[in-house]
Amino acid sequence: MKSLLTLLFCLGMFTSAMALDGHPDEELIELNLQNTKQSQEDMYLPSNSSMRITVVGQGVAPTMTISPAQAYAMAKRAATVEAYRLIAEKVKGVRVEGKDVLRNMMIKSTDVNLYVSAMIRNANVVDTKFENGLCEVEMEVTLDHSHLN
Repeated sequence: MKSLLTLLFCLGMFTSAMALDGHPDEELIELNLQNTKQSQEDMYLPSNSSMRITVVGQGVAPTMTISPAQAYAMAKRAATVEAYRLIAEKVKGVRVEGKDVLRNMMIKSTDVNLYVSAMIRNANVVDTKFENGLCEVEMEVTLDHSHLN
């Protein structure tokens, strides 16, 4: 996605650098391409700033547990895991793979898989709520430029 945005930006610079005779102004294109060769991290988070990401993970308490305390602990753990996953999705993005099976020009089945991979450090639980078997964990992490390397 980042390379696509850079390509579209460069194409926009190319078309805006066309002279009236339809030939590109080579000096202007070269200058614009040099200006776009900043690091990808700078494009999303400037080196002198930080970003706070806040998410809410949800977990449902299972019904077949030994005690209410076990149900709470399991729901809280599920909500915490989901909160970490949500942070990873926001920071690193999600890889989506899909496949449709057609028979007689109709969709017979659809498979969609989502993948995310990230190392999350220094995330803090801000709030935990448990009500009617649903646990919500609010988690936040603050990123600065050095965390993107």
